[in-house]
Amino acid sequence: MAIQNLRVLIVGAGAVGSFYGAILHRAGAQVSVVMRSDVEVVKQYGFQFTSPLGDISWHPQVVYTQADALKAPTFDVVILCVKVVPSIDRVALLTPWVSPDTTIMLIQNGIDIEPPIAQAFPRNPLMSALAFIAVSRVAPGQIEHKAYGRLVMGMYGEGKVPTGLVEAFNAGGIDAKATENIQYERWAKCIWNAPFNPVSVLANGADTLQMLDAPQGETTIRAMMAEVMAVAAADGHALPADAADKNIQVTRDMPAYRNSMALDFLAGRELELEAILGNVVALAERYQVATPHLDTLWGILQMRFSPSQI
Repeated sequence: MAIQNLRVLIVGAGAVGSFYGAILHRAGAQVSVVMRSDVEVVKQYGFQFTSPLGDISWHPQVVYTQADALKAPTFDVVILCVKVVPSIDRVALLTPWVSPDTTIMLIQNGIDIEPPIAQAFPRNPLMSALAFIAVSRVAPGQIEHKAYGRLVMGMYGEGKVPTGLVEAFNAGGIDAKATENIQYERWAKCIWNAPFNPVSVLANGADTLQMLDAPQGETTIRAMMAEVMAVAAADGHALPADAADKNIQVTRDMPAYRNSMALDFLAGRELELEAILGNVVALAERYQVATPHLDTLWGILQMRFSPSQI
């Protein structure tokens, strides 16, 4: 399918969703959005961006709310960009917008997040994707893209990622690639996310260097990374032996910064703790892999937060 004929719907057009919508719009696709807030602002002014990619500000073809589903046409691709948190029913969000011929794409963090969607839509192709990006919403309809934007996508189950979709993201100005093993890529990202994100919460929103430079900080983070790698191997996705070393070095090479979970915690927003950490601990139990550091981290977080918060 030609890019200009590609009909895309972004469900959850916050910072991440509006960015990848901008990229597809820039490539020439027909991109609409479903929003819960900022609806009237985006209808009038579109999304206003500051970005190292230049002016990627854009107006969606249509701005919908969830109540508008019966009025909408069918879409070739529906991209879900909401966080995996307890208050959001992802299946309910998708159901009104998915037709028999729709491909579903998840741009979300976490491990083992696909099964509920695959079970709800067994006949629809399901893509899973990881975004490597620094982007944030700074005001209604205003987005600050600081850096990166790489997108790695793969099929959950049978099939292949449509070549045209990969080409569309690349044509829009980012580095996008398809992989035949998206779960390996999820584990590779989990090495960093599972320790740094939850630890930042228990450390009251600490930045990366505060965590690493604290007494026993780097030692503890490394122990957690090793446990993530052991669970990944048991799940059939063995990672390189130097993966922890490389993740620590990359983190030290970057300026100190607060990750997205730290920012969510400081702002009083819901946290993706179960998707990023709890599911790893659950898989470790299933495979009988010892993860004492991750178990302790998860246990303390469950003491700190109610089930509705994680």
